[in-house]
Amino acid sequence: MDHSRHAALDRAEVAAALGGLAAVFSVEILPECDSTNSRLLADPPPEGGRIAVLAADRQTAGRGRRGRAWQSWPGAGLTFSVLWQFAPGAPVPAGLSLVVGLAVARALEELGVDGVQLKWPNDVLVNGHKIAGILIELVSGRGRPLAAVIGVGINLRLPPDAEIESAFGVTDLARCLDAPPSASRLLGLVLAQLHHFVGICAAAGFDGLRGAWQQRNAFADLPVRILGEVEPLAGTCVGVDVDGALLLQTPDGLRRVLSGDVSLRAG
Repeated sequence: MDHSRHAALDRAEVAAALGGLAAVFSVEILPECDSTNSRLLADPPPEGGRIAVLAADRQTAGRGRRGRAWQSWPGAGLTFSVLWQFAPGAPVPAGLSLVVGLAVARALEELGVDGVQLKWPNDVLVNGHKIAGILIELVSGRGRPLAAVIGVGINLRLPPDAEIESAFGVTDLARCLDAPPSASRLLGLVLAQLHHFVGICAAAGFDGLRGAWQQRNAFADLPVRILGEVEPLAGTCVGVDVDGALLLQTPDGLRRVLSGDVSLRAG
């Protein structure tokens, strides 16, 4: 059944924004679903090597990191997931959540958003306020090649009374641009950037994108605390390593913090 007629998102408009890349993706649109990540994890991948994309106008059980719910209201945000399959025998590119964040950031910048920042490992901020979040889940086994389900949520126009848990405050595209794009055009632009940046990372590693990420590092040279480790860790954020690990200058020397169940907070 074609759900796209009933959704705020429009598949033809997504394809128009993708241009020559439209044939690379298999885009499905639902007006509502529990979790686009869960649905893509359960569904068989599309034929022909295309990249599966599932977008929903509203998610009833969207997931964020560390077991949090990703809150969603109709028309308030763009929520979608992408099933990215890697070449047989190839590892998942290091720093994948950072690469996805960079793709979202570039799409927003392309639209004219100023002050886009990246918060390690998976949030996109605008002038210090969260506008987008990323959740990556790896898929392997069951006869399937290694893949990642990349979940992205971008705030478009939040309800005035929306209460969202965030240590940084939240913003949306409507506050950043006088004429925000449609959700469909935004989805196409983000997918195009994803194709570009994940392709670079898969071929050459994260090192080639490290400088671009560092330029947008929201906490560059600032004191931060890492929560979620056995012991909270404090230091100065000096950037990221060639594999996407956070580099923290502490009284005991330079520490590498790997992506995981950690939370970065201003010190």
